[in-house]
Amino acid sequence: MINLLDLDRQQMRDLFTDSPYRGSQLFAWVFGKAVPGLDAMTSLPKSLRAELSRGYTISYPEHVEVQASSDGTEKHAWRLHDGLIIESVLMPEKSHWSLCISSQAGCAMGCAFCYTATMGFHRNLETSEIVSQVLSLLRLYPDRKIRNVVFMGMGEPLLNYGNVVKAIRILTDPDGPHFSKRRITVSTCGIVPALEGICRETEAALAVSLNSPVNAVRERLMPVTRKYPLPELLDALKSCRLPNRRRITVEYVLVRGINDSVRDARELVRILHGLKVKVNLIPFNPWPGCPLEAPDPEAVSSFEEVLKDSPYAVMVRKEKGRDILAACGQLAGGAQARGEKARVPHGGAHD
Repeated sequence: MINLLDLDRQQMRDLFTDSPYRGSQLFAWVFGKAVPGLDAMTSLPKSLRAELSRGYTISYPEHVEVQASSDGTEKHAWRLHDGLIIESVLMPEKSHWSLCISSQAGCAMGCAFCYTATMGFHRNLETSEIVSQVLSLLRLYPDRKIRNVVFMGMGEPLLNYGNVVKAIRILTDPDGPHFSKRRITVSTCGIVPALEGICRETEAALAVSLNSPVNAVRERLMPVTRKYPLPELLDALKSCRLPNRRRITVEYVLVRGINDSVRDARELVRILHGLKVKVNLIPFNPWPGCPLEAPDPEAVSSFEEVLKDSPYAVMVRKEKGRDILAACGQLAGGAQARGEKARVPHGGAHD
C-alpha cells in the first residue's frame, strides 16, 4: 500500500492520466483538509475511492506522548512504523504558534552540544513522516494559529534533501496547509553542496549553525567542519541567491569557555563581512551527561554588545521548554530515550 502522504500534487495528478484534476482534488483532501481516510473524500466518486483503496492509504505515525512545559511549550513524540520515536516542539508566541519538526530519526553529525547526537543515526524520515508532524497538530489544535514551521528538530535536513524539499512544497501549496515560504525555515550545520539548491528550490528561510569563527574550534564542536571547513562554508553562503530583503540566520550556540569571549564575537563580525545575515545567539542548553556548560549571563551580554555595534542584527534566543528537554539541541527520542511508557493525555496537553 502506498501512503498518499508521500505524494506531492504532481504525483497525485499522474495517478489520473485522463482526468488530472482528480489528482488536485485528492491533494486538497489529503493535505488541505487533512482527512484521515479515503471515505471522507466526498467530492470523489465512490467507485474511484474504492479503486484507490486497493493500492493507497493515508497512514500517520502514532502520537504517543505530549509533555507540557511551564512556559506553555509542548513536546510531542511520534512512533514511526518501525518503532522509532521522533519529536516535534510546539512553541507559543504572542499571537501565534511556531512548530519545530524533525527530518531524521537521530542524527549523524555528532555536534558536541546536541543531545540528539547521542542517539546516533537511524534513518531519514519519509515525506509522509515529515508533513504528518504538521498535519497532525493542525488537526489536534484547530483553534491555534500555527504560523511558522522550522526544520530545527532531530536530524540534518540537507542530508534528507529530496524528502525535505518535497515536504516544503506540500506545506506551502495553496491547496495544502499553505504556509508562507517566508514562514518556513531550514536549519543546517552547513552541508555545502546543498545550500544553493535549498534556497533556489524552496525559497524557504535558511539558518546555518556556525558556533565559532575559528575553524579548529568549530571542528571541535561540529565534526562536519572536517568535511566542509569554515572558509568553504562562508563562500557557499555568499553564493546563495536570496529573495529581496531576506537574510540568512547565523545560529551561534554559546558554550562557556569555548566560544563565548569578546574576542570570539569580534572575530565573528570579521568573518561575516560581505554576507547578508542576522545573528541568533543561543546560550547552550545542558542535557544529562553533557560535559559542556552554559555560558555566564555576563558573557552572553558582552558577546551581544559587540554584535550590536556591528552591521548585523542580533538577537538572544529566549529558550523555551528547557524543563522538558524541548529547547534547542535537547531532543532525543522522548519516551524511547528515557525508557518510560509513553502517554498521551486525552484531548491534548491542556485538558
